[in-house]
Amino acid sequence: MNVLVSACLLGLKCRYDGNDNKSDELIKVISIGYNLIPVCPEQLGGLSTPRKPAEIIEGRVINIDNEDVTKNFFNGANEVLKLVKLYKTELAVLKERSPSCGFGKIYDGTFSKMVINGNGVCADLLYNNGVKIIGGERDKRIFWIIVY
Repeated sequence: MNVLVSACLLGLKCRYDGNDNKSDELIKVISIGYNLIPVCPEQLGGLSTPRKPAEIIEGRVINIDNEDVTKNFFNGANEVLKLVKLYKTELAVLKERSPSCGFGKIYDGTFSKMVINGNGVCADLLYNNGVKIIGGERDKRIFWIIVY
């Protein structure tokens, strides 16, 4: 089974600040018997690493310097969707709260670490195309859903 995974959760240094969100527990659980497909929608959309932090504000993705990077986020999401279709992927484990990968909760657009209900650009596109999404941090027990 192919599983799409936010690359930062696998230890790739692709976060906006050049770091990662490596989750050893996630890697331990899903690397056995699954084909992992690491993706960073922001990089696939043409943004560099490091890059300025961005949040969703009124349907647009704006970085901390008030630059509109919405097009990059949508381009990256569409590239990820191409991979989903190519590899017939039905499950994604994504970085929570991200303006790309957040599912159910994202930052509120004030760059103050406040969280609101909502989806990142890529997570929303994948969900609307039938991909099951699991958050990669909130509740480590959820990874066992993959196994059973």
